Amino acid sequence: MQLKGLVRFFAIALILISIYQLHFTLVVRNHEKKQESKALAYVKANFPNADTDTKDLEFNKRFRRLLDSTKDVTVTYGITGEISYQKAKEQELNLGLDLQGGMSVTLEVELEGLLRSLANNPKDAALNNAINEAIIQKSSSDADFITLFADAYKKQNPNGRLAALFAGTGGPTVKIDDSDNDVINKLKQSADGAISNTFNVLQKRIDQFGVAQPNIQLDKTKGIITVELPGVKDDPERVRKYLQATANLQFWEVYNIGELSKPFEDAEKALKAYYDGTGATAGKDTAAAATAQTTPKNDTTKAATIGELVKTAPAAKADSSPASVKSFFAIFQPIPPQQDASGRMSYAPNLGYIAARDTATFSEYMSIESVKSQFPGNVKIAFGVPELNDKGQKSDILPVYGLKTIEGSDKARLEGDAVQQASQDYDDRGRPAIKMAMTKQGERIWGEFTTNNVGRAIAIVLDNVVYSAPNVINPITTGNTEISGNFTIEEAQDLANILQSGKLPAPAKIVQEQVVGPTLGASAIEGGAMSFSISFIVIFILMLVYYNTGGWVANISLILNLLFTVGVLSALGATLTAPGIAGLVLTIGMAVDTNVIIFERIKDELNFGKSYQLAVSEGYKRSMAPVLDGHITTLLTAVILFYFGLGPVLGFATTQILGILLSLFCGILISRLVTDFWTKKQRHFEYFTGISKRVFKHANFKFIEYRKIAYIISVVVLVLGVGALFNGFDQGVEYKGGRSYTVRFDTPTQNEKIRESLKGVFGESPVLKTVGDNKTLNITTSFMIDNPSKTADSTVEVALYNGLKESLPAGLSYADFKKSYKQSSQTVQPSISDDLKKGAVKATIFALIAIFLYIFLRFRDWRYSMGTIIALLHDVFVTLAVFSFLKGVVPFPLEIDQHFIAAILTVIGFSMNDTVIVFDRIREYSGKMKSEPKGTIINKAINETLSRTIMTSLTVFITLLILFIFGGEVTRGFAFAMLIGVVTGTYSSIFVAAPVLVDIAKDKPLGASASK
Repeated sequence: MQLKGLVRFFAIALILISIYQLHFTLVVRNHEKKQESKALAYVKANFPNADTDTKDLEFNKRFRRLLDSTKDVTVTYGITGEISYQKAKEQELNLGLDLQGGMSVTLEVELEGLLRSLANNPKDAALNNAINEAIIQKSSSDADFITLFADAYKKQNPNGRLAALFAGTGGPTVKIDDSDNDVINKLKQSADGAISNTFNVLQKRIDQFGVAQPNIQLDKTKGIITVELPGVKDDPERVRKYLQATANLQFWEVYNIGELSKPFEDAEKALKAYYDGTGATAGKDTAAAATAQTTPKNDTTKAATIGELVKTAPAAKADSSPASVKSFFAIFQPIPPQQDASGRMSYAPNLGYIAARDTATFSEYMSIESVKSQFPGNVKIAFGVPELNDKGQKSDILPVYGLKTIEGSDKARLEGDAVQQASQDYDDRGRPAIKMAMTKQGERIWGEFTTNNVGRAIAIVLDNVVYSAPNVINPITTGNTEISGNFTIEEAQDLANILQSGKLPAPAKIVQEQVVGPTLGASAIEGGAMSFSISFIVIFILMLVYYNTGGWVANISLILNLLFTVGVLSALGATLTAPGIAGLVLTIGMAVDTNVIIFERIKDELNFGKSYQLAVSEGYKRSMAPVLDGHITTLLTAVILFYFGLGPVLGFATTQILGILLSLFCGILISRLVTDFWTKKQRHFEYFTGISKRVFKHANFKFIEYRKIAYIISVVVLVLGVGALFNGFDQGVEYKGGRSYTVRFDTPTQNEKIRESLKGVFGESPVLKTVGDNKTLNITTSFMIDNPSKTADSTVEVALYNGLKESLPAGLSYADFKKSYKQSSQTVQPSISDDLKKGAVKATIFALIAIFLYIFLRFRDWRYSMGTIIALLHDVFVTLAVFSFLKGVVPFPLEIDQHFIAAILTVIGFSMNDTVIVFDRIREYSGKMKSEPKGTIINKAINETLSRTIMTSLTVFITLLILFIFGGEVTRGFAFAMLIGVVTGTYSSIFVAAPVLVDIAKDKPLGASASK
């Protein structure tokens, strides 16, 4: 009774938690739908020519502003009463980039720069030779970079000591008499700290990027940082630059508004001329053209002063679109100078203020050559930290600074490497601040710097954000300074930690990238929802048709399982991806398998003549072992997949793990609770129908007698599997490296024509695959994949556009191509593709070893483990053979990628369900039928479990077939691999795994361990 009470409590709690958690998604969807309608109405009223059917730029701007302006608006919903939109948005079910569009990048923290910065002589030949060798070895080794560097140095310099390279630098406090092991340990400590600090800096940058629900994860052991930015799709180049920029502390002189008054006035006129059409074409204007634009021949109008411009500038309204008012002073508020009693003019350190939402527009104006040329060549615009409002809260108003750079250099006069120590403290007004102490050299430069700028401001900048710009009252010769501003204690501590690691530069390089357009995401959602709905309906009906009223127990369990899985995913803040939906669809098939095993055992007990209550009790009791075995083996492979997988595949593994655990809870405990509740009313469920009574009732197949035929088939499979390794596979871009683009055309494509055209611009023949219909192509190329330039991605994309021009509408611009025709893109550097391949091999091997050990511990007989491994290898070889020999034959891509590995691991775990059921029955009968030959025992076990073997496989097969047909291109390869695996897994459980027991250790009884 206590157990039933706990089950009832947890079931009710999970139902309430799931409903509560999922209702946030309904709140957000409802609110966003209302704002979308408002945005659509606004655009139709103010921009009659806008293409609202495709949700053009004006619509998206308006929609985003409406959402931003209603972050704190209270929205009402029945369960919670009142809640802010922002709070609901934080709690809703997150959708992956493949479902809503956006950009995902994987960055690798590069430690070679760190080692050079820690060395007392970064140009030392021995140091750099060892670093270069470590870089080469990194692609083929699992060791960390510090270990590879140390090994390379020792090999190249047998008598050399690492302490000689790093002593005295102050970084990891290496002493000249430290042993090599001591130095290695200190370097690893510095590397760990640098990776963590790089992660923290990136996290702060992403928080400032203005993206809803960003996701950033750190794998410290691999030095890998994964970033997901939903909704970012129009400017991936900006994201690349933003994420790969090195964290950098700098001290700059600044311009005041008096010095830039005339340039702003001239820039305002140049901006007007540019948008009025009298300026040069964007991207092609020259300084000469700019001069012609801003100084017309007959223009005798006196230039306005900055004060006059401020007075006459149109007011920037919250609802105004930057596209409608092209003016600096519509979005930027300059600070006029102040005059003291003596008549002396004083200037603020910043030029003025701007709303955070308008910074991109301001930067866009400044990037126009004819506008930019009006300013001094060494001016650099930077924004500061948000100002505080009247309530002491951070507003969206940012100060604007004009930094005075050094001609011909990106470096400031004083950089972060001059800071020796940074700590969180308080300023003279009691506000949190960061105290900094300079090195000896930094102290000297800082003294000269402050002496030359008495009465002026010096901007303290980190990652292009001005944190403070104090006025210099007197020269500072002690080497001490501080950054004060609008910090909380926690923010000041974080900033101090970042500055403290300023001498440990560890830049991050993008090694994998994926951009998914909203159209492709919407298609994935539609396909996933359709396959999920159809699978649910079909399995729901099948349970009733085959198990009569007992099917209601399975269906109740299924509904709760799905509700709990999605609810817990939302509560954990996990992200639902397209493979995650595939995992949910697969959960539908696997969830009812628990009930199938139990129901089939209950039917066996009823056939033995037992009463309904006793049959139910014995059915649940005797089914416990095979149910647990099947779930544990599947769980093992799911956990291995979670550990080795990246990106969307993690979503599948997460969903599968939750589905497996909740399947046990719902399939065993809740099902029993429902069954007991019903039988207490002097009723019972029926488990037979006319169909189920006839199917497999008198099964008496001679499986063992025909095992040699099965062996011959298995040998053929083995030969084909080995042949597949020589025949080769179509590797996805994840495993071979390169860039992959999905492009949608208006008319059916001529692949050979496109291939030849692209070969002309790429210098190599790309791989083309038809996706869905013959209007969509996936194009993969390794063109410039080894080019380290930050502009390589955009260069390749322009080449792609030029190569496809003949197949695109005439006059289509590059911008329109990116916006409307390029559906998605993916970039994988060779280094990460090698890691993914090694991870896939390891995952498969670990899964087989884990299964072998579990079966051995479970059955205490190595023959069961051996039969299992032979069957699993059989399944893997069949799948490999199909993907190798049918590539290019079937009308859809058969690629070896992460989705394929996910399918293989899932097949390995799932096929154990059937095998364990048969093994468990063999062991049971071996104890009861000791005098019978092993062949008779195994035949009887297979025949009596044939119904549940077929039914468990059938439910999963049906859901996978539906996923294959309706699920879309993202999961089609996965579903196909799983379909093959389920069929071969069923075959191998019956014809391979069990018969092998007869021919291995023939003299030893199968029930020996069981009888003990």
